[in-house]
Formats: sequence, C-alpha cells, structure tokens
Amino acid sequence: MEWLDKIPTTALIIAAVLMLLAPFMPEPHLVEKFRMLREGTLTRPLDIFDVFWHLAPSILLAIKMVRTL
Repeated sequence: MEWLDKIPTTALIIAAVLMLLAPFMPEPHLVEKFRMLREGTLTRPLDIFDVFWHLAPSILLAIKMVRTL
C-alpha cells in the first residue's frame, strides 16, 4: 500500500473531518444514516454507499495510522 504512504497525513485528516461533517446544514449525512440504521430503515443501496463514501477518508486515515506504528 505504497500509494497510501504517499498521501500526506494532514490532507487525510482534513478530508476525514470534512467528509464526516458534510453537509454542515441541516445535519451531517452520517448522523442521518446512523439514525436510519438504528431504526432499521437503512436499506437502499444508495444510502449504504453514502455511508461508505463519507467514511472512506476516515478508514484510510486509520489504516495509515496503524501502518505507521
């Protein structure tokens, strides 16, 4: 995973924070999607993709941090 080592950590942190909080108004998508998951209504493929899309930079950041240990 040499390509991940080439991405600056600062850029991944910024991307992760922005994607976790996007959109800023009225509420972040992840808050809405986790509410849907709790209620059992997270069934549409687009909604499930949206969760992974918004978590992708955070997952990459976590992998990069584990690799640097």
